[in-house]
Amino acid sequence: MRYILRPNILFTALLFTCFYTEIIAQGNNTINNSLTRVVNTAVPFLRIIPDARGGGMGDVGIATSVDPNTTFYNASKLAFAKKRLGLSLSYAPWLRALGITDIYMTHFTFYYKISKNDVIHTSLKFFSLGDIDFTDAAGNPIGSGHPRELAYDLGYSRKFGKHFALGVAFRYIYSNLASGQNIGSEPIKAGNAFGADLSGTYNLDMTVGKKKMKANLMTGFAVTNMGTKIAYTANAKEKDFIPANLGIGIGFRLQPNKYHEWGIYADFNKLLVPTPKGGIDSTTGVPYFKQQSSIKGMFTSLGDAPGGFKEEMREWTMGIGTEYWYDHIFAARVGYFLEAKDKGNRRFVSTGVGVKYSVFGLDFSYLIPTGGARNPLDNTFRFTLKFDFAKLGGNKTNDEGDDINDKTDKVDKATRKKLKVK
Repeated sequence: MRYILRPNILFTALLFTCFYTEIIAQGNNTINNSLTRVVNTAVPFLRIIPDARGGGMGDVGIATSVDPNTTFYNASKLAFAKKRLGLSLSYAPWLRALGITDIYMTHFTFYYKISKNDVIHTSLKFFSLGDIDFTDAAGNPIGSGHPRELAYDLGYSRKFGKHFALGVAFRYIYSNLASGQNIGSEPIKAGNAFGADLSGTYNLDMTVGKKKMKANLMTGFAVTNMGTKIAYTANAKEKDFIPANLGIGIGFRLQPNKYHEWGIYADFNKLLVPTPKGGIDSTTGVPYFKQQSSIKGMFTSLGDAPGGFKEEMREWTMGIGTEYWYDHIFAARVGYFLEAKDKGNRRFVSTGVGVKYSVFGLDFSYLIPTGGARNPLDNTFRFTLKFDFAKLGGNKTNDEGDDINDKTDKVDKATRKKLKVK
């Protein structure tokens, strides 16, 4: 790939933003035009759905049943995990519809239940943009690079009572897009930032109908990527927001018998980043809306859209998906994602399948565009490899996947005591 390196301090952010938003505003349009008020951030890879299960259901995952990729959507859910240990590895090719073969994203997750109520977890997301040749405005080569970004996090989740859990996570973000190049006389460096997540889940197991069918209702929230701004030059006057986000989800699962399980889920997400507005500081040349701190920007973003309440509501995205499991072995999924036309215009149907045998699981998903802005994953397969262990060394689980080792261990201990007494 070849890119022109122009003297614009924001080119790095725009390089990735263009993958998500349709470049509509040109010519005489101003930042006050509603077509140019798409909420953009640096390091948008942080909001890319990493796994094939959620990717097959319209990018939902806040209130789905627990799996290792819960760490991305709503880490507090891990407190309700039925398995002691889980890990996963996901792979997503990027821009395959354009014939590009060297851009991809990988995501690794791991969690471990240290007690009945406490879970620790970690994840690593890596985004590679392949090899890029840089040229100046005249087309002369000025070097090459291998842009890459990553995020590493550590977290802890705890269950409070039977139905509620909270989770926290802390994240390091690294973004190396054009290190070694220059903007004018200013050398470009890798950007670094730090973020944190706070999430909560309400989980209720129940029975419904005359046949007392097993069911589950789950709701959750996740405030993610609360953190510092990021810059790509040492003396940058203008720093960019990272994609702080508020997500709310609800899900319902029904299990008529031990062979069939069906779930329906919905997620609603909003970037906690100020809406672009007109007005530039004549002294610094920085737009006024970017002069806010990241924390202040999170709060003002809830009501700063120039178009008022209606425009504010259009900044929310919606994903809805459904999943069917047969005998806890085979899964089929479908979902839909919707974003307002003047806020990015991403609209697509996604579908996927999953298989699970013993501790091993494999998920596939496929994205089908339905109009609107092009998506980097248009007509692309993604996959996720998962492992869930009831206990290190192997243990039994029941038909629903519950870890029954704790009960078995208690019985064994009681039996051993009786034998000693005799």
